Amino acid sequence: MIPVQTLKNKHVALFGLGGSGLATAKAICAGGAHVVGWDDNPESVARAAAQGINVQDLREADWSLFSVFVLSPGVPLTHPKPHWSVKLAHQAQVPVIGDVELFCRERDAAIAGGADCPFVAITGTNGKSTTTALIAHIIKACGRDMQLGGNIGTAVLSLEPPVDGRNYVVECSSYQIDLAPSLNPCAGILLNLTPDHLDRHGAMEHYAAIKERLVAGSATAIVAVDDAYCAIIADRLEKQGRRLIRFSKNQVLENGFYAQGTDLYRAEHGRAELLLSLDGIGSLRGAHNAQNALAALIACLTIGLSLEEIRAGLRSFPGLAHRMEQIGYQGKTLFINDSKATNAEATAPALSSFAKLYWIAGGLPKSGGIESLRGFFPRIAKAYLIGEAAAQFAATLGADVPFEISQTLDAAIEHAAQDAAGDADAEPVVLLSPACASFDQFPNFEKRGQAFRDKVMMLEGFRPVGRAD
Repeated sequence: MIPVQTLKNKHVALFGLGGSGLATAKAICAGGAHVVGWDDNPESVARAAAQGINVQDLREADWSLFSVFVLSPGVPLTHPKPHWSVKLAHQAQVPVIGDVELFCRERDAAIAGGADCPFVAITGTNGKSTTTALIAHIIKACGRDMQLGGNIGTAVLSLEPPVDGRNYVVECSSYQIDLAPSLNPCAGILLNLTPDHLDRHGAMEHYAAIKERLVAGSATAIVAVDDAYCAIIADRLEKQGRRLIRFSKNQVLENGFYAQGTDLYRAEHGRAELLLSLDGIGSLRGAHNAQNALAALIACLTIGLSLEEIRAGLRSFPGLAHRMEQIGYQGKTLFINDSKATNAEATAPALSSFAKLYWIAGGLPKSGGIESLRGFFPRIAKAYLIGEAAAQFAATLGADVPFEISQTLDAAIEHAAQDAAGDADAEPVVLLSPACASFDQFPNFEKRGQAFRDKVMMLEGFRPVGRAD
């Protein structure tokens, strides 16, 4: 835990007593502040009270006492309308902040005391978690003290306190950035921008402006320039005189870093240098992972790691669970768990990463179905359709892709494994990338991915990745 000593002896209002909110309340109390917490969920209030947090309905509180209002990132700040607690804070002219802001203040205090604690922050619409985990893995693999948290799962104030030599890798959602006016990482990464969470931000321009804050406050701004919004942000930062590094998975850059296939280059004034190759790193297949690896490479160089340390870390990266996760082999067939792909856009990177696929898809369908994936249909040897989306997906595949309606995941795995075993290709791939939500048959994508993993590991002759026959 990071005790929030920058609020010592102050009175603090806090709304949102879920996982991160409760962790934040405890960290503020540990720093010596007086906290009043509340939540719209009575169960969360009761749980917090049982753990020693002072709870009171903030509608009945004396807001003139509060120095600051700490809001959990899941609570609406601006859209579709400010939460009632936010309105009360504004009326009382109490600043509204979040846990990432408190982390930044604690780190700033440690730096003022002479500590060197590098901080890498990552945002974007897609790829945040893989990039965050990859950077953390590289730092940890070379023996440095590393703390990983934020939107990736561990509340940032649950990490160890800032001390000299401790490195922080923090995934930031737009909600967290919106509540962190002092956000100031050593290296700030913006991966991409596509329309998302517009119900909470009102318009794409507002969403993009919030994401821009992370890189605008960074000592080094690391911006992918493969979409129009990010390219404009990079140009604006450059005009402002910020230290900027551009990178691209699609373009050859005159200045910056770029990928060509599995090769990663650094260019200066049009002269390119090959830094490393991702060839043979199964956990980093595909153009989307080339982008993630570029971001990690730049960030790690920025905070002082050597190229050799980065190469070694990339080679040993196991990947994230349920995100193109390599489960293992049966014979020559590779099994990939991409259960996190809950819509067609999320499935596209997996389909683009393999030449020949036995594709397990379906579940609770999203709007648009899989029509946008038509360009990948020639890669699919056969599709195995499950759940409520099976009939809809079958209609889209039509005569273009052989398919069966397997209905259940277990049946799909058994039939795909049998068909792939008879394939003459060097490494046929059975891919679970559902392009659907899980809720028709599983409570969440994690449970679906775990069911896939468990079933595959029970196949006769199964061996995990990295183990020879």
